[in-house]
Amino acid sequence: MDDIRTALAILAILIGTGFSLIGVIGFIRLPDVYTRLHATGKVSVFGVVLLLVAAALITPVGAGRAAVLILLLIIGGPTASHALTAAAWRAGIKPRGTIRDDLERDHPREP
Repeated sequence: MDDIRTALAILAILIGTGFSLIGVIGFIRLPDVYTRLHATGKVSVFGVVLLLVAAALITPVGAGRAAVLILLLIIGGPTASHALTAAAWRAGIKPRGTIRDDLERDHPREP
């Protein structure tokens, strides 16, 4: 039983690290703030959640803490990304290469 938990923890560490690495590469490679926040907000949160699952599997004493942190990350990560994106739009940062901006049409910026 302990070997299965260890194997699952190692698998979660590898997959979580892979997702985190993809998020970092997306943050570096993508062209503007909006696509960068999309990469980090979605992929990196999932990577950290998998790393917390691995930590909970390795040390079962901290499983409750890991569950609370996972819940907070799942709620707070996308919310923070959305708030940063809305702040960037309100600050006047234009998306790169867009054809239309529905927010500009529905909510024009004040001069």
